[in-house]
Amino acid sequence: MAITETITQHFGADQQPFEVGRIAILAQDAPLKLDCGKEISNFPLAFQTYGELNDDKSNAILVCHGLTADQYVASEHPITGKEGWWDLMIGSGKPIDTDKFYVICANVLGGCMGSYGPRSLDENGKPLGLNFPVVTMGDMARSQALLLDILEIETLAAVIGGSIGGMQALAWAALYPSRFRHFVGIAMGGSLSPQFFPFNEIGRQAIMVDEGWQEGDYANKETFPSKGLSVARMAAHVTYLSEAGLHSKFGRDLQEKDDVSYGFDADFQIESYLRYQGKNFVNRFDPISYFYITRAMDYFDISQYGKLSELFAPCRDKRFLLLSFSTDWLFPTEKMRDLVRGLNAAGVPVSFAEIETDKGHDGFLLPNDDYENAVSGFLKGIEL
Repeated sequence: MAITETITQHFGADQQPFEVGRIAILAQDAPLKLDCGKEISNFPLAFQTYGELNDDKSNAILVCHGLTADQYVASEHPITGKEGWWDLMIGSGKPIDTDKFYVICANVLGGCMGSYGPRSLDENGKPLGLNFPVVTMGDMARSQALLLDILEIETLAAVIGGSIGGMQALAWAALYPSRFRHFVGIAMGGSLSPQFFPFNEIGRQAIMVDEGWQEGDYANKETFPSKGLSVARMAAHVTYLSEAGLHSKFGRDLQEKDDVSYGFDADFQIESYLRYQGKNFVNRFDPISYFYITRAMDYFDISQYGKLSELFAPCRDKRFLLLSFSTDWLFPTEKMRDLVRGLNAAGVPVSFAEIETDKGHDGFLLPNDDYENAVSGFLKGIEL
């Protein structure tokens, strides 16, 4: 199999190179045609696996990650040293139980943790940057399908995704209904509300006005738009929270300091929290990858594949679980209900629940008994 164990990657000029884990080299025999019309071949896709694949390869689960996550879903991150972004849900005895399932998570096409993306080198040995082709959620699903081909896994026990990972999972339902048996979609929807396009655009504009942007050529000019990328993260992070959660966690509490310096220092605790999120983000993410992945998020609309009742018709032999969160305003419950209605119209068995929480969109990353029990109960019903 065309799999290598490590590859060296780096971000800003002042940051140390780091190694990412397993890399699959895809589209070696025939190029992958992207939705934009361009073709790519012999490209890397970085991934991690957890658990053991059984003899008949019937226990594989594909986990599709969100906007700024990566393949380190349940293991220590090589840059931050922190536990996996979904360590809550994946592992021995956890809802996605690695004693039963073989879990695969791949860094998305266009990402920056070893997969083919703007940081990949062109024929002259320079980062592709803005010459990287436009990619979609469908393209991401197609690259994941090629990865499964190399792993010689024909059919997944389940495809699971939260947030834009759920969008990728929906692309799987549209493109590869015969290659999975169960579906779990969490805190997601068939499209992003236009209300949130401005947040993504504000983030992109913040990056472009940073002097380190250098018209997108920062990798070659050894600069890095860290301030702009930090602001982009702050703006996006606001959409992951909720009014109730912000009020209970921060309220109008001021920072503990001798003076309140209006206009410059982080006077309120919420300001300090957002700055912390932004600062940490720049150490592990590439600005142009942020451009491409947010655009893929903007572009996605499940209805582009057809009327839902017809689109989901090939999934009548599957089981679906859809979970929304009561205070999620990025993907509100009504977005999920649209999908439930489409699945019902197609005659697809679907279970749906709205999880009560004050954590907003971030609720799918945080402990919640109802949420964890819903996923655990659904997956325990899978016969291998």
